[in-house]
Amino acid sequence: MAYNHIIVERDGAVATLTFNRPAVLNAFNNALMHESLDAVAALNADETVRVIVVRGAGRAFSAGFDLKASAERKMDDVSDWERQMKLQFDFIMQFWDSPKPTVACVHGFCLAGAFEAMLACDVTVAAEGTRFGEPEVRFGTGIVAMLLPWITGPKQAKELLLTGDDRIDAADALRLGIVNHVVPAGQEVDKAMALARTMARASERSVRLTKRAINQSYDTMGLRAALQAALDIDVILNAGTSPEKAEFARIRQEQGVKAAIAWRDARFAGR
Repeated sequence: MAYNHIIVERDGAVATLTFNRPAVLNAFNNALMHESLDAVAALNADETVRVIVVRGAGRAFSAGFDLKASAERKMDDVSDWERQMKLQFDFIMQFWDSPKPTVACVHGFCLAGAFEAMLACDVTVAAEGTRFGEPEVRFGTGIVAMLLPWITGPKQAKELLLTGDDRIDAADALRLGIVNHVVPAGQEVDKAMALARTMARASERSVRLTKRAINQSYDTMGLRAALQAALDIDVILNAGTSPEKAEFARIRQEQGVKAAIAWRDARFAGR
């Protein structure tokens, strides 16, 4: 299948999925998410693929879900939000649920929904200078896939998510256990591919079943039920309104996404 918003490449047993909307920092619109779901399903079914590397074209891994596309989307009731957020949730969790190891290779920006997609990957390599975070609470929305408390501890997750901090640097991400490796900018692809090739050389059956066992451990602890409960809350949050959400939406409609983000960020300048 030919794709318009992603690139799928092969290097032996390693497949690379590249988000390819560099003009908008690889923001995730519905078309990109549907293409990714199709591509990952095909890679999962391909017995010659052992590992999947996930990266972004241009200046960033991704800035998250496309706010411009979100503003243009007609959302009349809760059922519209349920459908949209299920797509976003499935897009994120495809990397966790893939039977093959997934390696995120991030640089530039890794924010909001992209941050969650990165967390869903099994291993993450980050370039120095990468900016992480989830700013959703700053403009009245919420988290689609509440993975962070399972990756870090509750104190760290609450501080990051309740402040909406989106200026976490790569060194702090490593300290928090959000990423596995930090390398000089420009070396992240080589490091991610080296890890992927090491996994690909191991016993395919052992790797596949070991990932399944690790994921099953989290499911036994309640991860899947917790994620679904958090998604249900997020649907309610997004279907409703708040002063911050209304003002962000007004500025976005009248002046554009950049102006709305500038308004959001100005409220927290110097804090």
